[in-house]
Amino acid sequence: MLCNLGRTHRLTLNKRTCMKLNVGFIGYGEVASHFARRLAENGCSVVVHDVLADNEGGLATLKDRIGSTPVTVVGFEALFKHCDIVLSTVVTQAALNVAQRSAQQLRPGQYYVDLNSTSPSIKQAISNIIQPSAALFVEGAILGALGATGANTKILLGGEQASELSARLNGAGLNTLFFSPTLGQASTFKMLRSVFSKGIEAILIETMLAATESGVDEALWADIVHTVTHTPFEKTASNWIVSHLNACERRYFEMQQVVETLEELHVTPCVTQGTLAFFKRSADLQLSHQTREQPVDGVSQAINVMRTALNSHR
Repeated sequence: MLCNLGRTHRLTLNKRTCMKLNVGFIGYGEVASHFARRLAENGCSVVVHDVLADNEGGLATLKDRIGSTPVTVVGFEALFKHCDIVLSTVVTQAALNVAQRSAQQLRPGQYYVDLNSTSPSIKQAISNIIQPSAALFVEGAILGALGATGANTKILLGGEQASELSARLNGAGLNTLFFSPTLGQASTFKMLRSVFSKGIEAILIETMLAATESGVDEALWADIVHTVTHTPFEKTASNWIVSHLNACERRYFEMQQVVETLEELHVTPCVTQGTLAFFKRSADLQLSHQTREQPVDGVSQAINVMRTALNSHR
């Protein structure tokens, strides 16, 4: 389902679909700043509205944030009069409120794209809010770290109207992929991907806090970087998952010692306590017993063994 657009395909697509788009961003933070610049560079007319402009001295701060990017700051109502495509890029907790305000301004056929990191149920709720306006709702899910990949960051688009919009935005320089016509699939992918990416972030920080306290930070960081760069990640990750079935009990006892070590270093083992609980659950399920008669071959089989064990104990 998820694939990359090849260079030749992208060039052909640009020639076929590149046209001047009128785009508006509600909220001008990191997300909007990267994508607005790319759209403007490709000839799009871009306007932005941010609540910061309504605060004393906020407009100057906003313009300083915009810098040399050729975008125009407008009022909330004016944004909808200017745009064919409205992109909501606000803080997650404001997504529903912004959608409710936007529904009063949207016109039939206008695109409303929610790019905020929200759950599938919130995306559906926003769709229901937008529907009476007869505007076209598209859910968006931004993948990757904008600080690293900038305007090239991949955006999944979902919903019945997402395919055509994906082609138009790609023609204007963004990197979008039509993921599914079913609303909620793209945001589900995003949320589950965050289990991994945000979990890794937390694990790394907890690890390095403890490593710094103990004075082994440089050596440990070098070892971690070497592990993930010199061995194919697929091989390492597959081994972790498949071997978990038979090694979870041993690793559970090891993690008890890890928790004690962190506490001795006065580092609160937030993530590591969760890891300890995870391995205890696997040990209690006696997963190794499930593979005695039929050894597991591959990640899918290993995950299915775990699912079966978990379901039988609910």
